Amino acid sequence: MKFKNFTLDKFQEDSVKSIDKGNSVVVTAGTGTGKTLIADYIIDKYIKKNRRIIYTAPIKALSGQKYRDFKADYGEENVGIMTGDVVINPEAPILIMTTEIYRNMLLTKDKIIEYVSYVVFDEIHYINDIERGTIWEESVIFSPEHIRFLCLSATVPNAKEFASWIQNIKNHTVDTITYNKRAVPLNHLVYDVSLGITNVDAVIKDKSTTDLYKSNRRKKKNKRQNLPEVNHVALIKQIQDKLPCIFFNFSRKNCEQKAIELSKSINFTSNSDRKRIVELSNKLISSEYRALHSIQRLKQVLSKGIAFHHAGILPKAKELVELLFSEGIIKVLYATETFAVGINMPAKTVAFASLEKFDGVSFRYLNSKEYFQLAGRAGRRGIDEVGYAISMVERGYTDLQKLKQISLRDDIPIMSRFRLSYNTVLNLVHYHNPKQREEILRMNFDFFQRKMQSNKQIRIMASYNNKIKILKSMGYVQDDKLTEKGIFATHIYSNELLTSELFSTNLYKEFSTKEINILVAAVIYEPRRNDYFTLKNSGRTVDHIIRAISNKKYIFKNLNKLHLKRMTRVIGDFSDGAEFKDLLELCSLDEGDLIRLIRRVIDMLRQIANASKDYDLTDKIHECINSIYRSVIRFEF
Repeated sequence: MKFKNFTLDKFQEDSVKSIDKGNSVVVTAGTGTGKTLIADYIIDKYIKKNRRIIYTAPIKALSGQKYRDFKADYGEENVGIMTGDVVINPEAPILIMTTEIYRNMLLTKDKIIEYVSYVVFDEIHYINDIERGTIWEESVIFSPEHIRFLCLSATVPNAKEFASWIQNIKNHTVDTITYNKRAVPLNHLVYDVSLGITNVDAVIKDKSTTDLYKSNRRKKKNKRQNLPEVNHVALIKQIQDKLPCIFFNFSRKNCEQKAIELSKSINFTSNSDRKRIVELSNKLISSEYRALHSIQRLKQVLSKGIAFHHAGILPKAKELVELLFSEGIIKVLYATETFAVGINMPAKTVAFASLEKFDGVSFRYLNSKEYFQLAGRAGRRGIDEVGYAISMVERGYTDLQKLKQISLRDDIPIMSRFRLSYNTVLNLVHYHNPKQREEILRMNFDFFQRKMQSNKQIRIMASYNNKIKILKSMGYVQDDKLTEKGIFATHIYSNELLTSELFSTNLYKEFSTKEINILVAAVIYEPRRNDYFTLKNSGRTVDHIIRAISNKKYIFKNLNKLHLKRMTRVIGDFSDGAEFKDLLELCSLDEGDLIRLIRRVIDMLRQIANASKDYDLTDKIHECINSIYRSVIRFEF
């Protein structure tokens, strides 16, 4: 069978047959095997029937890439994107959106959903994510019966169980298609300072050298022997016949530092390469941002055919790197793990600076699913006979047995992370009767897996009852119905109660446009380690806001005062017309993080405007949005 001039592999053909029967499909197949061609088939089939297809992605970067790809394939008029802060062509038959947006549309009964035939869940294994996995479960649970799903992932060991769950709660056939063979075989190696590029067993057997390094580690610093250390530049020099290489680091700073270090030793570019780099840089990066330090650093390494890519750089800078990498001009790319999420950018080699990462709480080794998500980028279909995944090891530090274990196979099943939010509870009360609510709360994946009333399910019911009690006491629910404030809160998808307490009454009249932006930023701001913000000249604004909320018990208790102080200059100055580049002097945030913060403020402001029936408030909120809706925020996604 052929589609778009491609002869389909058997797993693709089986998937297409399931789609033609009107079934849902869970497809697990390795990176580079052509899973997205199945999504293309769905789009091609249903766009001809004037039906709508939704393509959901776990991160905005992937949403942006799919938007560019689909525009090129199907025409700009047929493609829209919805990521909360960015909404373009929302009536289009092909809609790309984050999974959160799809879930929110379901809960609020958005009319768009009536015309949707298929939803594509790219990277469905994100249902395992502790923080956001609930979003995926609710997206399945709350989808109406007429919608079918295409769930895509590289590996899901319990794919049949997952498909059975969907079939059980949605009452339609869900087929499981599994293709275990990689398009390009993957060779798992390590780079050791003594043995060079080898396999992990060889390093484990070389016990005498390992013991020497362990002994050296235990000695006091001034008595250590001068033993050689593993070096990324030396590794790259040894694999110049195995480029391009994606070199994964779990530190943004290290990505940039290593790229600069390598650029001082090697130049991969020709004159025509450098000409193309300049041409594309000038096209994508507007003149007002070319002087930014990060852009200067990036241009410095790009001229040598080297790059870095992480969430802290400008969105357009990431797009520049992705395009140059896809054109083969970048030979070595130092990237954080976000580069591996769905973006179709394989290389011949994937290298790991370390297999340990900081997960927000502590340092830990990657699990097998995370490792294969990254290592799977190695090997280009139709180009490479084999791909290479090379982990740098440090004698005396690296847990070699752990490394061996995680690189054998992805054996981590997907599991339920279902947790109730106030928003879900409010929408359950608003749209469902008590019997339906209990049925829906029993639809989660954990309950299906256990086939019985589990301790977790008991906790979910207890959580529901507890939240109902709180919502009643705060005036959101009365006589098993939502009050006006409760209906307002159904449109707020995070920090529901604090946001609703701030904006569902006349309290907003106490604040200026700038102060509202600061308040919203303080509510949604999520601090990272070592964040710094200037507090200079912020006292008067902070004092006024605190005085205004001082007699509002819930707000005063739950609004983080440090977050309020931190947001005052950055968001306040931007609201007053400050240039984006000037904000970087007021805080330690990277450009990408600062853009993300402002976009999230815009997203929350839009939620407030959609929630309110107070025209004075909606007018004021639109003024707030207009004060920070600049070109860098609007278009660079």
